[in-house]
Amino acid sequence: MRFAALLLGLALVSAMTVPASATMRISEDRGGQIGHYMRTFAAVRSSGEQVVIDGNCLSACTLVLGLVPREQICATSRARLGFHAAWMPDAYGRPITSPMGTQALWDIYPPRVRSWISRNGGLSRKMIFMHGRALAGIVPSCGGEAPKTARARSFRDAAIQTLGNERASATHRRH
Repeated sequence: MRFAALLLGLALVSAMTVPASATMRISEDRGGQIGHYMRTFAAVRSSGEQVVIDGNCLSACTLVLGLVPREQICATSRARLGFHAAWMPDAYGRPITSPMGTQALWDIYPPRVRSWISRNGGLSRKMIFMHGRALAGIVPSCGGEAPKTARARSFRDAAIQTLGNERASATHRRH
C-alpha cells in the first residue's frame, strides 16, 4: 500500500513535460535503481507519452508494465523483458537480495505479470525472460515495426529530463 501511495505522489509531482506525441523507445535497457524508474515512468504515465519496447528491458525497466497504462505501451517482435529479485550491494560490494525491493517490484507489477513470474520460477537471483507469445499476452504488439515518430527518446533521456524537472521544482518551492 505504501508503494501505491508513493507512486500516486510521484505521478502528482511529475509535471507534463513531454508532448503526448513523443515516444520513449526502450531497446537495450539493463535496469538500475528502482526509484529512478518509478519517477521516470510516473512522468511518462502523466504525459500520455507512448512507450515502445524494442529490445531488452531488464530488471527495474520492467516496472514499465505496472507504472505506465497498457494502452500507452507496445512491444515489437524484438522485445524481451527480464525479471529477477531486487538486490543491493553489501559492505564488500557483493550483491545481496533485497526483500523490501523485491516486494516493491512485486506490488507494482500487474496481476497477469505476477502470475507469469510465479509460473516461471518467481523473483530470484536468476533472471527469467518474457518474450514472444507470453509477452504478446500482456503487452500489445506495435504491429510489423515500431511506430515511427518525429521524436523518440530513450529511458536515459527521460530520466535526465525528469531529474532536471524535479530539481527545478524544488528550487522554485524554496523561493
